[in-house]
Amino acid sequence: MKAVNIMLKDKNENITLNESEVKPLEYKKRRRRLGDRSDGRKLRTLQPMNRLMPYIMKNRSDAQNTFADKIEVSKADLLCRQKVLEGKTNFSFLHILLAAYLRTITQRPAVNRFVSGQKIYARNEIVFVMTIKKEMSLSAPDTVIKVKFAPDDTLDDVYEKFNVVATDAIASLDKETSFDKLIKVFNIIPGFILRFIVWLVKCLDYIGILPKAFMDLLPFYGSMIVTSMGSLGINPIYHHIYDFGNLPVFLSYGRKRTVFEYDKNGNLNKKRYIDIKAVTDERICDGFYFASAFKYFKKIVENPECLETKATELFEDID
Repeated sequence: MKAVNIMLKDKNENITLNESEVKPLEYKKRRRRLGDRSDGRKLRTLQPMNRLMPYIMKNRSDAQNTFADKIEVSKADLLCRQKVLEGKTNFSFLHILLAAYLRTITQRPAVNRFVSGQKIYARNEIVFVMTIKKEMSLSAPDTVIKVKFAPDDTLDDVYEKFNVVATDAIASLDKETSFDKLIKVFNIIPGFILRFIVWLVKCLDYIGILPKAFMDLLPFYGSMIVTSMGSLGINPIYHHIYDFGNLPVFLSYGRKRTVFEYDKNGNLNKKRYIDIKAVTDERICDGFYFASAFKYFKKIVENPECLETKATELFEDID
């Protein structure tokens, strides 16, 4: 593998990652090999410890790591206002967060891995999951949306793709989505049969032959799931990741808050922060890699103007 140097210019921090290769602006097309799944390819050149981890920590709940951070959003607020003035209604911090995490995956591809059947896979797609309420009331039903993105999508691309899916889901208050219909079917099945169906799905998933069409309907399969506690007016929570399915990361962010801070010159400045909390599956990559990815993610959110242009290079996971 070819080592690459990645520079976080704001801190002048050089990080060498030996698990990725520089690629042109498209991922290499690979033939499916024995052991691959419809949603991911089996990683065959992992370090021995990485390969062993899913056998030591069999369940995702055994491997949950949690951490909290705050993100300065002054530039993000300005960009949101600019986008609204350009006619992009409902443009919000959520779109910047999604675009920033998408860009992070293209630069730190190991965070898009997942564990299934006690093996580690590189996901074939970049898919974000979010649960939304069809209207802001106590009795309003929830639904789940899943949005697929291309690796070189810009901020505007993310806005358009996400809003198409979200708007359709919210607008169809009286029309069930495919996910709603599936849940409705499950709801009328007797409990003992439902237990068998869930067991069967887990077995098919474990051996890697669960149909992709079925996985596309369920919210437990994707690159990341995000929830906005800020839209509810509260602080973020540590939301568990599920043993069912293969979601490796759950992000939660809260409402904006204003803080007055002194800079290094003793000047008092007004700052705007959003608190974020993450729950991750530690088996997909080591702590150094996770730290590098989330530092990169944070800097992108704090300087989101770079998201308006396509990434100049993509990085692909190991074989």
